[in-house]
Amino acid sequence: MDVLQDCEFESLQPNQSRLQPERGTILLKRVLFVCVENAGRSQMAEAFGRAYGIEAASAGTVPAEKVNPTVVQVMRERGLSIPGKPKVLTNEMIDSADLVVTMGCSVQEICPRPMVERMEKKLVDWGIEDPKGKPIEEVRKIASEIENQVVDLLKK
Repeated sequence: MDVLQDCEFESLQPNQSRLQPERGTILLKRVLFVCVENAGRSQMAEAFGRAYGIEAASAGTVPAEKVNPTVVQVMRERGLSIPGKPKVLTNEMIDSADLVVTMGCSVQEICPRPMVERMEKKLVDWGIEDPKGKPIEEVRKIASEIENQVVDLLKK
């Protein structure tokens, strides 16, 4: 897969099951989930987003080498897979998103000012704790919090 394909919003694979959102919810077009390493929170948010029918992508300002293995395990327990390896945030990803959700990792302090300005009008911060280095019980709680936030997106 080349870099351009990594940056595109992809739809759920036909064999991947979707979780059922509550009745009366609306479908967002494209949501970009951003954190620094794109190795935990934003990856979980992308997986939950896709499972609920959102066209979701995730990226990081300084991507890690790989996704946090505890995060992968927790998502597998829920029957979901992590959609990909950590990716770097690009202007194109920001421009193609209808909503940019930062996970509580001070992206605004790390991103170059022009990139932050691109995000400002469609930016929401969830303030979620980083699962890095946390025991699996804590990562499960963080995953539940992220799932609840994704469900709330569908209600707005």
